[in-house]
Amino acid sequence: MLHLPIKYSKHAREQMVARGISEKEVEEAIKRGSKELQKPNKILSYYKYFCVVYKKMGNNIYVTTIKPRWWKWNAQFVKRVI
Repeated sequence: MLHLPIKYSKHAREQMVARGISEKEVEEAIKRGSKELQKPNKILSYYKYFCVVYKKMGNNIYVTTIKPRWWKWNAQFVKRVI
């Protein structure tokens, strides 16, 4: 169980609805997903078919967006092609 409360940006909430992802799935992604750091202070957590982008702010986890997981693979492919 996570000990820090999770707060969501308006954009993150919109993306959750658009992608059919629940708060429970986001919590699971933060807890169990593969982590990657993004400058300056963001954490990307890859889980199942989506990625949660968040940062720790004080005693809270602040989710900024949720994106499809294929985005990471697609970006790597585009870099190779260009």
